[in-house]
Order: sequence, then C-alpha cells, then structure tokens
Amino acid sequence: MTKSDLINRISTVYPYMSIRNVDKVVSIVIDSIVDALKDGGRVELRGFGAFSIRNREKTEGRNPKTGEKVIVKAKKMPFFRPGKQLKDLVNGRIYYEGKRSL
Repeated sequence: MTKSDLINRISTVYPYMSIRNVDKVVSIVIDSIVDALKDGGRVELRGFGAFSIRNREKTEGRNPKTGEKVIVKAKKMPFFRPGKQLKDLVNGRIYYEGKRSL
C-alpha cells in the first residue's frame, strides 16, 4: 500500500473529509513519527507496534569488486517492532473487544 492508497482508503471511509485534508493529516502523522525518531525518541502505537532507533557501530567491510577493506561508519537505523495484536491479526487470529479469539 502506498501513501496515496492510504489517503484514498481513508477518504472513502470518511467521505465528509476532502482528500486534501486527509493528505495533510497523514503527512502530519508521518512527519510526527519521523521528528520523534530524529530526536532519539520512541513512538508506540498500541495494538500496532513501536518505532525506535537502533545504533549500528562502525564495522569493517570489503568492497566486493576489489576485495579492499572499507570502514562502514556508525549510523542510526529506524526499527519497527510489531505489537502482539498486529502479529495475531496478520496470522489469522481475530480480536473481539480487545480479547483474542482463536
């Protein structure tokens, strides 16, 4: 699903909202998540999952073409951990009123 697919789906569910307003809301949500991660924070959406940052240490790699050693700099990587409810729904388990049903 792309961002435009998400916007179209939301505007179908909420027909009184214009596509332009839905686009603004989706952009604000995404930008808020990105800003929180940039600041080193964590974003948790209950039932969906949590976004966080993981630090990767510098490592030594090799250029596959020449075999020459290359230093890969340390960097921050975004990480998503799905919530239990999302994992269960994806695997076919259904929730009713917050309780799992097999």
